[in-house]
Amino acid sequence: MVSRPRVGVAVLTMGDRMPELRALLDSVARQDEPAAQIVVVGNGCALPGLPEGVVGLELAENLGVSGGRNVAWRRLREFADVDVLVDLDDDGLLVDADVVRRVADLYEAEARLGIVSFRIADETGETQRRHIPRLRAKDPMRRGLVTTFLGGGHALSMEMLEETGGWPDAFFFTHEETDLAWRALDAGWDILYEPQLVLQHPRTSPARHGVYYRMTARNRVWLAKRHLPAPLLPVYLGVWIALTVARTRSAAGLRAWFGGFAEGVRTSGGPRRPMRWRTVVRMARLGRPPVI
Repeated sequence: MVSRPRVGVAVLTMGDRMPELRALLDSVARQDEPAAQIVVVGNGCALPGLPEGVVGLELAENLGVSGGRNVAWRRLREFADVDVLVDLDDDGLLVDADVVRRVADLYEAEARLGIVSFRIADETGETQRRHIPRLRAKDPMRRGLVTTFLGGGHALSMEMLEETGGWPDAFFFTHEETDLAWRALDAGWDILYEPQLVLQHPRTSPARHGVYYRMTARNRVWLAKRHLPAPLLPVYLGVWIALTVARTRSAAGLRAWFGGFAEGVRTSGGPRRPMRWRTVVRMARLGRPPVI
């Protein structure tokens, strides 16, 4: 990186939230330290009426979260003036004008900072429990190193992305953040949860997506097969089978989940590169060993 990291912003959209997208881009434009570049990827859709200075990329088909974010990353890499990539959900909003500056400050201060996870808060300022990237955590304002990050709002070191290979294209949707986080940790990068960086986002449930149960199960198996040492594979998958059966109230959801689980066992989500045992120990010390 140069002495002052340059921050680029990437947004994915399927074209069905254009007023929200415009509001988000307006909030990016109001930052007191401007983004070096702003890219919007139309995931299988047209992009009418983007503000001046925003680069639009229209994809012929929806490549999912992973594929679309890889397109945005590679486009920002081509500009050669971005050191840190900030991904934002298209229905989110930056309520503060100092987000880009704070992100640059964090990366300027720490050379091995790979990922910064924003705090996701609804219109009332409340953060859902599932948006706190820790186990048994009740305080969304507790800052510190973690083992995963939130997809809706985060910052990524471009150097880290180059070293780890970017997002897992095959995942399409769900667990792509965990896959990238585990690779970053195994390569020696830090992941910081910074609650002062806020993305306002409507309160939602991930199960609103019709493919949620199937892809969640399939990608969890892929995640384990790709990254876990062999002795941890049955432990991790066994824990998640038990948790899913205990938590899921929908019979149709359970059928879709087990169908996705079987698909994950039969198919490959990418090459297998098990993490080192010292990474397992590091994750345990951070409060989340890779068995849950």
